[in-house]
Amino acid sequence: MEKKKIYWWRTLASFILVLFTMPLGHALMILMEKFMQPEAVHYAGFMMGFAGLVMVIIGVFVKGDTRQTLWGLLGGLLFWTGWVEFLFLYYARRYGVQPEIENGVVVTKPEYLIMPASFGLWMMVMTMYIFSTRNGCDFITWIQEKLFGARKNKIVMQPMTHHTSIITFMELNMILWAFYLLLMFCYDKNFLGDHHPVTYLVGIGCFIGSLFMLRRQLRIAAWGANIRMAVATVIVFWTPVEILGRINFFHEFWVEPEKYSTLLLCILAAFILLLAYFWLKASKRKRAGS
Repeated sequence: MEKKKIYWWRTLASFILVLFTMPLGHALMILMEKFMQPEAVHYAGFMMGFAGLVMVIIGVFVKGDTRQTLWGLLGGLLFWTGWVEFLFLYYARRYGVQPEIENGVVVTKPEYLIMPASFGLWMMVMTMYIFSTRNGCDFITWIQEKLFGARKNKIVMQPMTHHTSIITFMELNMILWAFYLLLMFCYDKNFLGDHHPVTYLVGIGCFIGSLFMLRRQLRIAAWGANIRMAVATVIVFWTPVEILGRINFFHEFWVEPEKYSTLLLCILAAFILLLAYFWLKASKRKRAGS
């Protein structure tokens, strides 16, 4: 039986591209909160989310799978930061939600404390995906097979209209949303707590799961599909990183961007170079195919 080819470089490049968005996104939010007036932060956040939505829509009309994926990825990141996180921040501040403090240190910001209230909305969207569409998500496909069995092809007969930018956008936001909810549940002392054994098991399970996902990603030849797989792989991988940072196993340098500006600028430069590399690769393939 012929072995599938392994694509080390495109997997590594895709993984690092998406991975670098995590500390950069955190650092951006912290810098905006520290150096901008609260009112300016909310206006900037709203414009950021709007810009992200526009970018995702632009991605629907551009040509090329890789380009559409990049538009969806970048637009999705701005949308999540601006219209999800900053809007939670706005309403947490407006109604005086207090942060969770331990030993005089803020361990959970107010906006994340109210995020679990969106669980029902997340389930609403997931219900639509599970009952109304055939898609490439292994997790959703597994649920459909377990729920519907032999009737799966009758209940979910066809996929949605395929717009790669929208697919990337929805994948990013739904997985981010899911794992934020998972982490907030684990950290909540009314349920588990950040030092609970189950929380540690969640982190270990996500790390092991990300390795299996990375193994699959290594066999994806298309650049765009590899980036989309990297979105899921990185978010699952980042979950144990968040848990380890929460229990002070290591110092999260991205929460103090003004102290680690050189390191973050290097990460930003590497991110921009990788983004340019992907864009140029897509342009060359487009010219070669024309």
